[in-house]
Amino acid sequence: MFTAELTFECYQDTTIEAVDGAITQLIDALRYNGQILGREFPTSIDDGVFITRVVCPEEESLHPRHHSSIVEKCLQTLSEAGLLAPKIRLTGMDLHSDNTDPCQQPEWQVLYTHYLSTCSPLRCGEHLAPIPLYKLPTPKANDHQALLRWQVDWSSTDELQMHGTTLQQACSDVLTDINSPLNNTGWQLAKDIEQQTNTPTYYYLYHLADAAKQTDETEQRCCPSCNGEWKLTTPLHGIFDFKCDPCRLLSNLPW
Repeated sequence: MFTAELTFECYQDTTIEAVDGAITQLIDALRYNGQILGREFPTSIDDGVFITRVVCPEEESLHPRHHSSIVEKCLQTLSEAGLLAPKIRLTGMDLHSDNTDPCQQPEWQVLYTHYLSTCSPLRCGEHLAPIPLYKLPTPKANDHQALLRWQVDWSSTDELQMHGTTLQQACSDVLTDINSPLNNTGWQLAKDIEQQTNTPTYYYLYHLADAAKQTDETEQRCCPSCNGEWKLTTPLHGIFDFKCDPCRLLSNLPW
């Protein structure tokens, strides 16, 4: 991942409200297109110049060839707020982010995230490295907002079950139940991505052991969708102990 600065200069008199609205709309569009990552984008002002700091999947993530129609529209409306198109300055590699997947075309991929992840939730099956969302075919909605909103929901639920108190059990149930609305949404998104990309796309189903169940019973559990055998001889990436190819599901042994 790489850090960058977007510098917005005013070319006419304007207001803070107008500038803030225009920059926010553009940042949201870039985020929902997968060109920038995260949810917090600090913006500073210095003598009429506004600077927004972002994290990008690749060095050329902000190149116009990756823009969606929504990003293009937001760029055009900057002038209505008295702003010029942003100047982009790459400031270096982000040492705390995962490296973007090097594959031109992954053989298979997986929808996987966790409460600490801010990168793309779509990962290469071979490297488990994030795939920039702007490399996917453009969905009907012209952005990947549905996918990123699912990621926020999953990450928030995961954080509550990891560090919460009053909602810990409820959140664990949501994450582990294949029929929960959260998992239904994610699994369907994975199916949609597979259809769009013609690449096998798996969904990660988190598993937390029931304290009342024995470990050997947990290891012998069947696929929750087809009831077939899916235990792997060797774990994938040290995370996935179960893999069902017909159902496109991955899961883990309890840590």
